Amino acid sequence: MSAARPLTTLRTLTVVAALPLLLTACGYGSASTDDGKRTEVAADAKKLSADEVKIGYFPNLTHATALVGVQEGLLQKELGGTRIKTSTFNAGPSEIEALNAGSIDIGWIGPSPAINGYTKSNGANLRIIGGSASGGVKLVVNPKKIKSLDDVKGKKIATPQLGNTQDVAFLNWIAEKGWKVDAESGAGDVSVVRTDNKITPDAYKSGSIDGAWVPEPTASKLVAEGAKVLLDEADLWPDKKFVITNIIVSQSFLKEHPDVVEAVLRGSVKTNAWINANPEKAKSSANAALKELSGKALPAEVIDPAWKSITFLDDPLAATLTTEAEHAVKAGLLEKPDLKGIYDLAPLNKVLKAEGKDEVDDAGLGAE
Repeated sequence: MSAARPLTTLRTLTVVAALPLLLTACGYGSASTDDGKRTEVAADAKKLSADEVKIGYFPNLTHATALVGVQEGLLQKELGGTRIKTSTFNAGPSEIEALNAGSIDIGWIGPSPAINGYTKSNGANLRIIGGSASGGVKLVVNPKKIKSLDDVKGKKIATPQLGNTQDVAFLNWIAEKGWKVDAESGAGDVSVVRTDNKITPDAYKSGSIDGAWVPEPTASKLVAEGAKVLLDEADLWPDKKFVITNIIVSQSFLKEHPDVVEAVLRGSVKTNAWINANPEKAKSSANAALKELSGKALPAEVIDPAWKSITFLDDPLAATLTTEAEHAVKAGLLEKPDLKGIYDLAPLNKVLKAEGKDEVDDAGLGAE
């Protein structure tokens, strides 16, 4: 995969009402949940310019910065008396809709819905203001049916949904192998079976799919059922890094409450530092948050390998975002999008400089 070049114009996916089809990279199903949870603040804590900041994220390991940041109070600490209200989502489109409706102000989300949300609004609704996670996507297969990458040809491989980040990545990989697949139907040299991550393990057990190109923890759930990791998507990228989770903000909230945005970013940077310095404690914290949100913690045989495959970082890896968009264009799902202005990394770079860390680059796609 080569370094990306800036792209110009997007049309929506040519399938059903496009928006629901662009799930976040770490998406899990299609429902959304406004849990309405508000964090506790000290009585004497000083408020910033807003009484409250509404934050959205997914109950998924690739959103562990938000999970751990809320669970450990690291985000709230930076916000002082400005209270956090959390909402959780299982699909990128519903989070983008919530952002557009003002139901959330800041969100953790994958690249595909961020691109779609930005371009559908002609660049008026959101900005990407930071990174959160890289990696955590694998091609896992039935080792009895598939023993090598070439054996994938002629098999049934699941992706989470038509046009989502993993679907686009798999279609691109297929094309690079020289195989032909119709992007919309999934029919061709490989049968691409769009399957909700929640039911992919059952589909695998029943034999209706031979493998899947999926994010964590779905990949590790399949491995627990006897599947084998055939390919880690990180191995296809320069430096083994590619964006799977970003931080976005509504442009109106960024303009009206820059101090709150900066505080959230400061909390995110400090949370990522804590996660990387305390990986076992952070894993337990994320799992505790998942149990609270879903009612069930992940077992060790799932969370341990899944956690190891995800890198938590502040860099949004802007060049890989444009590369992912290019892959969608090549697959025939998108026209070239104009992503100029999708990033505003000035607040993050201010935080990083204050923390003694290196500033990050917007790959020429920053807001003027």
